[in-house]
Amino acid sequence: MPELLDLHGRAMTEFDRRVRGMRATQWADPTPCASWDVHDLVAHLVREQLWVPHLLAGSPVAEVGDRFEGDVLGEEPVAVWEVAAREARAAWLQPGAQQRTVHLSAGDAPGSVYLWEMTFDLAVHAWDLARAIGADERIDPELTEALLEWVGEEGMAGADGLFAPPVHVGENAAPLTRLLALAGRRG
Repeated sequence: MPELLDLHGRAMTEFDRRVRGMRATQWADPTPCASWDVHDLVAHLVREQLWVPHLLAGSPVAEVGDRFEGDVLGEEPVAVWEVAAREARAAWLQPGAQQRTVHLSAGDAPGSVYLWEMTFDLAVHAWDLARAIGADERIDPELTEALLEWVGEEGMAGADGLFAPPVHVGENAAPLTRLLALAGRRG
């Protein structure tokens, strides 16, 4: 299996590809996330990336506070995504980032667990965004398999409540279909 940092990079690339492939008229389109349109979905991922440098630097959630509330996308949403993604990726690439303790809203966790959660979120939301804008919905097969293996081992630990309840799919369903079902999606 590829290294976790490589998997995260692949997941970020999957989401980035969809953001860059959107038309200007698609920001209000609905997504598989019932209460979010495309703008809300991208804003969610931008906020997550904005949190990364602070959390990896040891800041507790309360210290970061509500500084990333409101419309984080502004007038140049693609550019804002690019900067937030670049800064988050740079924070993950720092030596020892996965060994640090991060203070998440659900409690303290090793950086590696946080990185798995972020990788899972990026991959699933890349599919959400692809579905919303009519883009290619395929996700890197090696990334998909690795995330399925992680979810199997971790049992969605830390991700509980972050997605819709799982939906049932057959045992012979394709790996991406099984992964999406764990996040409450029908692929």
